[in-house]
Parts: sequence; structure tokens; C-alpha cells
Amino acid sequence: MGGKMPGHDPIANGRPGLVLHSGRNGVVKSQAGAKDFVPLYQDFENFYTRNVYMRLRDNWNRPICSVPGACFDVMERVSDDYNWNFRFTGNILQGVINMGSYNYLGFAENKGPCMEAAAEVMQTYGVGVCSTRQEIGNLDKHEELEELTAKFLGVEAAMAFGMGFATNSMNIPALVKKGCLILSDELNHVSLVLGARLSGATIRIFKHNNMKSLEQLLREAIVHGQPRTHRPWKKILIIVEGIYSMEGSIVRLPEVVVLKRKYKAYLYLDEAHSIGAVGPTGRGVVDYFGMDPRDVDIMMGTFTKSFGAAGGYIGGSKALVDFLRANSHSAAYATSMSPPVAQQIISSMKCIMGDDGTTIGQDRITQLLRNTRYFRQRLRNLGFVIYGNDDSPVVPLLIYLPAKTGAFGREMLKRRIGVVVVGFPATTIIESRARFCVSAAHTREMLDTVHILLLLADLEFIFHKRCCHRAPPVCLLSRLLQPNCWAYPAEIWQQHSSPDWEQELQSSFWSRDFK
Repeated sequence: MGGKMPGHDPIANGRPGLVLHSGRNGVVKSQAGAKDFVPLYQDFENFYTRNVYMRLRDNWNRPICSVPGACFDVMERVSDDYNWNFRFTGNILQGVINMGSYNYLGFAENKGPCMEAAAEVMQTYGVGVCSTRQEIGNLDKHEELEELTAKFLGVEAAMAFGMGFATNSMNIPALVKKGCLILSDELNHVSLVLGARLSGATIRIFKHNNMKSLEQLLREAIVHGQPRTHRPWKKILIIVEGIYSMEGSIVRLPEVVVLKRKYKAYLYLDEAHSIGAVGPTGRGVVDYFGMDPRDVDIMMGTFTKSFGAAGGYIGGSKALVDFLRANSHSAAYATSMSPPVAQQIISSMKCIMGDDGTTIGQDRITQLLRNTRYFRQRLRNLGFVIYGNDDSPVVPLLIYLPAKTGAFGREMLKRRIGVVVVGFPATTIIESRARFCVSAAHTREMLDTVHILLLLADLEFIFHKRCCHRAPPVCLLSRLLQPNCWAYPAEIWQQHSSPDWEQELQSSFWSRDFK
């Protein structure tokens, strides 16, 4: 909640003692002189939690009991007190199509060479290290992983960390301090935001992927310098992501690099969702745009997604990595990465690079791109509003209203589709969405099934939930009458459609001949 509105009289609208405060979503009222009392009006976040989130809470934290591959098993749970508490029914929802996990290349699996190598390392090293890298927790597997990561990225050196979130939040404070300036994209991940705040540096936000906004801030920073003293900034750091996890958009890296060179700034690139997922060889957005890795000063990424493991890395010059080894809080205080996890990353990375003597990695990269483009194009043909780049495996489907996210998530799970629904505060309150994550492990039949069930769920909502037998909206008619809308195998339609739905379709107004 902000401070008192400038120039505002404590006597508002003829009501003495009522002070208006500017809040996130407008003006919030509070009682003047009640400083030591519990606030009469809570902030909007608390209101949203009580009145919206609790009604939708069953859509999150659903426990699964299998490998999060192309399909998984979900433990069924119900609530008897409006989502305040849950109890398990003992039933297992089997064969749920997994459209929510970041398993981009399909390496989250319980069989195959990667799993076998990790199991062998666990037999030799155990599971835990019980020490930090700077003490006695530095294993030969960690050294091998860092050398391989540097080779994969095309940089001089790299450093691995046991947690992806901490890779950002604990290393940014080591790179910039008070007197430095951070220029951050408005949609950057919370780990980047937290790291920037902990650093003590001045933070300024530019519009998402907007190069004019970024250049304006760079020009102002160079011209005016630091506040009050107007001394030059000690360092200017631009922070962007490769693929933005809630938007599915790809950073305009070539243009960012041009501005970074022009104004002598540093560039921090977070490739958590892009490493392994985009680019001809799976090396992220640098590979996607055909750029030199040396154009990026700090290359950050995680092993939690495309590599089917855990942890993160920072790559760059040897001087940068040596500095972080000595000054990073993660290196000094965090427990070392588990040896089986390190081996999983090594095995999957060698597979992607082709160093295992097979083309499995390259085949998965190609399959992921095909699945991504196919899934996005089909959604557009069905008339859904989606965000992001055509080559981004993160596919946000707009639901808009917060209340619809709950219904959407429940209807999808009922049809054995596991999807993540996202709302405020991760997005703006009127841009709630479902986020689909495409994987190389998905088959064409799985993706077709998802498309058909999305369509059937939409139809059921319109006709059954509203009991509406009138003509549907024009947007739905145009969607259904598109030739591409029905271009699915007949056996998939027969499997997922029902006699009740077909009868409703035949008896409704829009089943007439519109051609």
C-alpha cells in the first residue's frame, strides 16, 4: 500500500478523518489516527487470497505418483470445506497427458542410458554430499559437469549450482552493488527480481521486449548518472530471459546486444526455459539467432527443464567464473549438487551434443520443434488466443477471467489432461491463462487429443453449463466451420466424443447448414 496521495486533504468527500491512500488497484481507504490498530481494510493481495485463490486452490499442488514424462499418474483428492483442507480418496488418475512439466526434451524418464548412468553413480558416490564446494564437497563429477557445460555453451568456463532459483538470487548480488544500475525486463522471473533487490543496486524497469524503452533508460542513465551526485554508474547490467515462462516470448537478443555494445553495458541472459529447447543444436537463444556466445557477458541457465535434473549454471569468461567461486553465496554456503543429479545432467548433455555416439539428442530437438509448431498452429485454427513465439515450447492460452481458471483446470483433469493454470499475481488480474509446455516425448496423437478435448470442453461449457440452446457466438461458429478445425483422425473423435454431446450438437441451432 502506498503513502498518502500528494496534495490530498484528510477530509475526503465530506467525511472527516478518512484518508485516501494509493494502492495497487486504485484508492484504498483507511482511518486517520488509527495507526496502532489493525487495518480496517486489508490490501488487495489478502482480499484476492481469501475470495479468489481459496476457491481455485484445488488446481495447484496436485500430487503425482509417477515419472513426469509424456503422461503421469495423479493422486485424486477432494475437499469437504471449500478447499481449506484436502483428503485423498485412494484413487489414482492414470495416464494423464502431461502438458504442464518443463520436460522439453523428454529426459525426465525412469529408463534409458541417462537413468542407468545416474543409478550407477549413486551406487558409487551415494545421494548426498553433506558439504559445500569450498569445503570438501567438490567432487570430480562436479568438475566434469562444469567442463562439459562450458564446452556446450561455447564459453571459457562455467560454474554449476544445486538450485536454479538460487543461481539467480544469490549470484546477482555478487555481480552488482550499490552504485550500480540494473535494467530489468518487466516480466523477468521472480528469482531475477529477488537477486536484483538483494544486490542493493538501483533498479529500473523497461517494457517487455521493448527496445525503445530499454534504449531510453540507457540514454538517461548515461546522461544523468546516479541520483543526486550525478556521478557515472559503476556498472550497468541489463537482465533478460531467453524464453519468458509466462508469455512464451523469445527475447530480441540481437537488438539487445546492439544496445549493450552501444552504451557499454553488461548483459545477463537467463536461459532457464530456452537452453536445450530452442536453437538448431539446442544451445538456447544464442544458438537460435546464430550469435557468438561471447556477445553475452553472463550466461545463466538451469538443468531442471531440458536436462530432466536439478540445479543451474553460470557461464562466461574465466575471470567471471573465478570471481563467483570466491564471492558467490551459493558457492560458499550451499550444499553441493547431488552426484546422481550431476551424472543425469552429464549424460543428457552428451546426448544433446551427440557425444554419446547417437543422434537421439538431435532427434529430440527436431521433434520438439515440430511438436511446438504443430500444437500452436492447431490452437490458432481452433480460435484460441495464445501468446508467444512460434518456436517457443511454452504456450500460454488466454482464459482472461480468474474464475474461469478453476473451471478450466478441473475440466481438463476430468478429461485426463494435466495443465497448469496461472493467475494473479503471476499475471495481471485480467490475463489469467493456462500454460501448456510441449515436450519431444509427446506424440502427435497426444497433441490431437488435447486439441479435441479443449474443443469439447468449450462446447460443453457453452451448452451444458449454461443450458443454452440458442445460436452460439459468432467467434465459436467461425472456429467450428474452419476446415482445419476438424482435420483430426476419426478414431480420436470417436474415442473422446459422447452420444450426449453429438445429440446436443444435432439439436442445436448452429448444427444447421451455414454454408
